[in-house]
Amino acid sequence: MADYLFATWDGGGNQAPSIAIAQELQDRGHQVRFLGLASQVGTFAEAGLTLAPYPTAGDFRVGVSPAALLRLISNRAMGRDVVAELAQRPADVVVVDTVLFGVMDELRRASHAYVVLGHTFDGFLRTSLRPGGPLLRLLGLRPFDLLDAARVTMVASVAELDAGHGDVVHVGPVSLGVPAEPTEPLVLASLSTYGFPALAPTWQRVLDAVDGMAVRVIATTGPTLDPSTLRVPGNVEVHRWLRHVDVLPRASAVVGHGGHGTTMVTLAHGVPLLVLPLDPMSDQPFVGEMVTRAGVGASLSRRSSAVRIRSALEQLLADGPHSHAAAELGERVRRLNGRRGGADLLESLLG
Repeated sequence: MADYLFATWDGGGNQAPSIAIAQELQDRGHQVRFLGLASQVGTFAEAGLTLAPYPTAGDFRVGVSPAALLRLISNRAMGRDVVAELAQRPADVVVVDTVLFGVMDELRRASHAYVVLGHTFDGFLRTSLRPGGPLLRLLGLRPFDLLDAARVTMVASVAELDAGHGDVVHVGPVSLGVPAEPTEPLVLASLSTYGFPALAPTWQRVLDAVDGMAVRVIATTGPTLDPSTLRVPGNVEVHRWLRHVDVLPRASAVVGHGGHGTTMVTLAHGVPLLVLPLDPMSDQPFVGEMVTRAGVGASLSRRSSAVRIRSALEQLLADGPHSHAAAELGERVRRLNGRRGGADLLESLLG
C-alpha cells in the first residue's frame, strides 16, 4: 500500500480527473489525500476522499481574470504548504495540478519529486503560456522547465485531439460513456457554471435559436444564472443542475461552452456538439477548434445570432458527416479509461 498526495485547486472541471484517479487508487487499497481550497472540502467528501485546506495559503476565489489566474499559477504559499505537509507525513508520490507552477517550484527547491496531472489539452497549455513567459520569469517561474522536471506529465485526454502537445502521457479521459441511441431529436444545452458577463445573453440566443424547432431541449443553467430571467420556449426543459450522463445516452446533439470535461463526456457518448466559447483566455476556443478540426461538431462565436446557432444545430442534428464522425470517435474514446490508466501510471512509479 502506498501514500499519494495531490495538490489541487477549485477550477470546476479540473477536479474530475484527480477525483476519478484518486478514487481508483483508493479502491486498490492505497492511501490518498489532497491539499486544496476550503471550497472543495464538500465536493471531495462526497467523493469519499480526504481534502484539507492549505493551512497558510488561505482560501480565495480563483476567478477568471488574467490577474486572478496569475495569482493562482504563481502561488508559492500553496507550494510551501505542500512541502510542510510532506515534512510531517511523507508521500510515495506527489501529484500536482498542471497549472500550479508555484507549487511545482517549491517542491523542486525542496528536492521533492512530483508528477503533473493535466486536466485539459497540453497543446493549449503550452500555447497559452508563451505570451506570459517574460512575466512569469520575473516572478522566478519557468513553466516549461517545471513541466520537464516532473517525473511524468500525465494528461486525462485523447492524444489524437491534442494538437501541439509536449512530452506527455495521455492516459485518456476519465469520463465513461455508451453509444447514444436517441429515440427523438434531443439537444442537451449546458454552458459554463461560472458567471461570465456573456453567460445570460448567450443563453438567451441559444434559447431563441431552438424556439420552434422540432426538437426537445434539456437545458442546465448552473448555479450562477437564474432561469427566471430568461425567455424559455415551450420545447425547452430547464434545470439548474442535472447529471449529463443521465441525458447523453439519449442525446442527438450538445450545445456547450467548450469545457474540456463536458466535451470529453459528450464525445465518449458519440454525440456531435456545438461549442460557443465564453472565455477567450481559457481552453474553450482551443477545444472549439479541436471539435471543428476533428469533424465532430462546430464552433461559433458566443455573439453569433440565434439564426446562425439554429443553422449550425440543424446541421448537427442531420444524419450527416458530423454525426458519423462523432460516433466513430466515440468508439475510440470509449476504449480509453483515464481513471484506470492514470492509476496504473501512478502505481508504476512506486519503488
